[in-house]
Amino acid sequence: QLQLVESGGGLVQPGGSLRLSCAASGLTFSNYGMGWFRQAPGKEREFVGTISWSSAFRWYASSAKGRFTASRDNAKNTVYLQMNSLKPEDTAVYYCAAGPRLGTQLDNEYEYWGQGTQVTVSS
Repeated sequence: QLQLVESGGGLVQPGGSLRLSCAASGLTFSNYGMGWFRQAPGKEREFVGTISWSSAFRWYASSAKGRFTASRDNAKNTVYLQMNSLKPEDTAVYYCAAGPRLGTQLDNEYEYWGQGTQVTVSS
């Protein structure tokens, strides 16, 4: 079973940056596309971005496009989400997930999920 552990969340001022990491163990990481999702209080979980197993394909939610970048290092079994120009509305618990090799924005297609890391954007 693939285990995922996110880190890198925290409190940041509007306009600031954070880089989230998601470390995988247990199975062959490079067999999986990876996704990032978030859930704000009182809201449904939403798609943020996804990256294919080889990093050849990446796509993002409109709210993340141009500000967030997903990357991965298969040698380190880790996927990253670089978040720039953060806004208060980016405040949420962020989750990484492992699923189809080419990645997907559909959360029900992901097999494994991390426990989440809190990101708070506030002055």
